Amino acid sequence: MATRNEIRVVHVAGVVQGIALVTFPAAGTVFTNPRYYNLTSAQYGILFLPQVIAAITASVLGADLSKRLGTKRVYLAGLAADLLSMALLIVSSLLTSNKPLAYGLLLSATASLGTGFGLAVPALNTLAAALSPARVDRSILVLNALLGLGTVLAPVFVVLFVGVGFWQGLPLTSASLLVALLVASLRLPLRVQAAASPATATKPDRRTAAIPPRFWVYAGFAVLYGICETVSGNWSQLDMTRELGASTTVASLALTAFWAMVTAGRVLFAEVQRWLPPRLIYHFLPFLLAGAFVIVAVLPHGEVGLGVLAFGLAGVGCSALLPLTISFGQEELTGFATRVAGGVIAFYQVGYGIAAFAVGPLVDGGVRLSTIYGGAAVVAALMGACSVPLARRRPSPAAWFPHLGHTAMNADQAEV
Repeated sequence: MATRNEIRVVHVAGVVQGIALVTFPAAGTVFTNPRYYNLTSAQYGILFLPQVIAAITASVLGADLSKRLGTKRVYLAGLAADLLSMALLIVSSLLTSNKPLAYGLLLSATASLGTGFGLAVPALNTLAAALSPARVDRSILVLNALLGLGTVLAPVFVVLFVGVGFWQGLPLTSASLLVALLVASLRLPLRVQAAASPATATKPDRRTAAIPPRFWVYAGFAVLYGICETVSGNWSQLDMTRELGASTTVASLALTAFWAMVTAGRVLFAEVQRWLPPRLIYHFLPFLLAGAFVIVAVLPHGEVGLGVLAFGLAGVGCSALLPLTISFGQEELTGFATRVAGGVIAFYQVGYGIAAFAVGPLVDGGVRLSTIYGGAAVVAALMGACSVPLARRRPSPAAWFPHLGHTAMNADQAEV
């Protein structure tokens, strides 16, 4: 029987993981500021490449590591990697006079953060389900909402700390919280009970040996989604400052609005699914997202308020898409169900990498961010087209967050 302390630690860990995950995008204007790192747009985009590679690798290896070492140890390893990332970021801020060294430390920091994400987030989902077995769906919904809350808090902290001239306060805050979590978690059992039925234990499903052709449709959708989410999450602040002339504070507000609406939309649509079938939401949201990107693309210089609202609308458009992709995939691909979540998240990370890395060279080459968002609207519309074969003539999932086991992952992110 789970204790309240175990549940509280898992919930707090969700918030802290969300804060850590968005630390680098939230500090985007710091990294490109000549007073600090003075990175070009291409250098800023490359920062996220090690994170993507490490996150995919860690999430793939995490399942086997959990079986061998236990979920708790994998979770603790993820927190330790997050802590190392924050420490490297702080050290790099002290060495900005040596640009190559500082940039190398930043690349190492994002690689550590990707490792932490790939290890900690699946473990947290597993722990959330295991600690509340009678309310698994609600437990995972709460955890994902708290992860979203963390992504909202990161840009708020950046505004506060930049305002007092000490932006390093964000990684310091994250590091302090991670140390406290490690200490608290070490004292708790955080056990996960195996729950395989006799049938599944004695008769392995041969259908898991091959990847079903239909999975690649879900994978393609996840790549498109990763591009759209990352264009908003990683490049919104630069669009606000360069294209609309917003201050750093208002640009951070736009990022906050995006992540806040991702979180709020996820909870809202989970509640209204009793009256509005999830498959209809799945068809509608990509086109809402495309509309938000069109607004961002055509806004004239100075319309910073509308820019904040547009990025908030983009957050609503992103909110439910990845959780529903996992739900639909697990319900349809029953013989491949235990691998659907991890596979979808891996391809989401591919989309994340494309948008995080490719936009920088385009901007440095003279392409305006408004043009980038116009292209993102086309990607979102393609995602809407892909939603038709995925959800057509299918019953609504019984729950948004199915029993994902060790491969369950957060839709933002993760934040992304």
